[in-house]
Amino acid sequence: MTQEEIRKAAETYIEAEQDQVFADEVKDLLGKEDWPELSDRFYTDLEFGTGGLRGVIGGGFNRMNPFVVARATTGLARYTARAGALRSDGSRAAVISHDNRRYSREFALSAALVFAAHGIKTYLVDALRPTPLLSFAVRYYKASVGIMVTASHNPPQYNGYKVYWDDGAQVVSPDDTNIIQEVMAVKPGEIRQMEKDAALKEGLLEYIGAEIDDAFVAMVKRQSVQPDLLRQKGSEVRAVYTPLHGTGAPLVERVLGELGVQVMTVPEQRDPDTEFPTVAFPNPEEASALEMALDLGRREKADIVIGTDPDADRLGIAVPDGDDLALVTGNQLGVLLADYVLGQRKVLGTLPPKPVFITTIVTTALQRAVAEHYGAQVHETLTGFKHIASVMRDLEKDPEGPRFVLGDEESYGYLIGTEVRDKDAITATMLTVEMALHWRNQGISVMDRLRQIWQKFGYYQEQTISRNFEGQAGKATMDALMQQLRTTPPATLGGTAVERMYDVKTDRVFFPASGASEAGPGLGSSNVLQFFLADGTRVSARPSGTEPKIKFYISACSEPAQDLTALQCAVRDRIAAIEEDILTIIEEASR
Repeated sequence: MTQEEIRKAAETYIEAEQDQVFADEVKDLLGKEDWPELSDRFYTDLEFGTGGLRGVIGGGFNRMNPFVVARATTGLARYTARAGALRSDGSRAAVISHDNRRYSREFALSAALVFAAHGIKTYLVDALRPTPLLSFAVRYYKASVGIMVTASHNPPQYNGYKVYWDDGAQVVSPDDTNIIQEVMAVKPGEIRQMEKDAALKEGLLEYIGAEIDDAFVAMVKRQSVQPDLLRQKGSEVRAVYTPLHGTGAPLVERVLGELGVQVMTVPEQRDPDTEFPTVAFPNPEEASALEMALDLGRREKADIVIGTDPDADRLGIAVPDGDDLALVTGNQLGVLLADYVLGQRKVLGTLPPKPVFITTIVTTALQRAVAEHYGAQVHETLTGFKHIASVMRDLEKDPEGPRFVLGDEESYGYLIGTEVRDKDAITATMLTVEMALHWRNQGISVMDRLRQIWQKFGYYQEQTISRNFEGQAGKATMDALMQQLRTTPPATLGGTAVERMYDVKTDRVFFPASGASEAGPGLGSSNVLQFFLADGTRVSARPSGTEPKIKFYISACSEPAQDLTALQCAVRDRIAAIEEDILTIIEEASR
């Protein structure tokens, strides 16, 4: 864009933005003639992707602000009024929730008033709530659509919102692309919002609180595999918990407390805080985010340490192992939950005749081995819980067919049962505590059980390499890197031959040695490449759909054996060699 084009775009935004703070921010940049910053804010519109919005908070078309939220919600409201599911009385409704990020409350209310202006009643939470409660609430209120205002575990300067359809799952095709078309068609002068007092008076806005909390907590408890175990022995468990300054504390503490579990919440991290002052990244995937919880866990001799991200859809844990606490990866906890839920339900006779476990293409293959061992069908999807929920929806079309039991993805997301259709760290927390109590009752630790699984199915280890690429130039670098990998895939990684490459975007499988190709498994189009090595190792490359980063997922394994020490060393060495090659590829692309 030329400076004149940028200036015109900025002036259009200033005129359209009703929040003076954001408008003045852009005015100030124009006054300073800060063209590089203005270019980044206006070179494109903040993309309303297939899941919704996410971006840095600030003035501009490429930022999260009240105008961008209202414009996006206008397109969403138009589509909902045309295609959203009707309730029994013939009306359409929306549910909106929000976390504790900067402007989350304001963005949520702005969206609600847009819906009201379009005649769509909105149930708006009376205070911050976690993402899984929003998914549950859409189904509870039989709404047509839902919005969760959150940027999940992103740094403090981000916010966004995720869009949910009438089944409580994030929107998928064709609704996602239809909504995007509606949003892109909205012009600044077409945005309408009802006044808050008028919306309340006309019944188009209703605040919700205790009722939905009670229903959600009851739902969580229904997912227990052995409810008597928790009722009888829950008081024996000492749990340390951190919500990482987010939304999780009220519901996690309530659920565990009502089950008798002793919960010690990290005091410095309990209260919501938009700035997440005690952590660099408010994400339980990051070991550093759980440092304070680990310290408290050691002092209190905790049986389990639990961390949830700001919108309480991701769960990370640590458990005793020897003289210290061991962090459990997302892949490992998924294995343990699949083993416990499927295994114990089979023992108790509560497993459906045709159980289903759903995971993603970048999650450890050990989960498939465990799930199939208990007789479950395993479905692999693209990354993201909207794809897992899509399979759940398809399964429900056949009343006599297979039934979903649980699903997960490697990035610390778990779902048990069908009453929520997104990652649910609160239910997963309850079941993880129950699992730890079960194995303790059997005389072994959680880590002992994980080692037993490795001995039976083989030692599996995963490594994720993540590199951020900020701004306009960063996106171009990521695009070029993926194009390079597509057109000239590596012949070897870590010294091992690449036998085949699966391009998920084109659904083609390529064989580098022969130059041949064939049709893929038909998972759907996504910007993902997977490299399958001669020794069984799998490497996946995927630009994030919600953050300015690219991720490489390495998954390696060994044959089953009783002595794990030598196998672990060999697998770790293999991963280290592959990691070195990938870092070289990234560095060369960044020059």
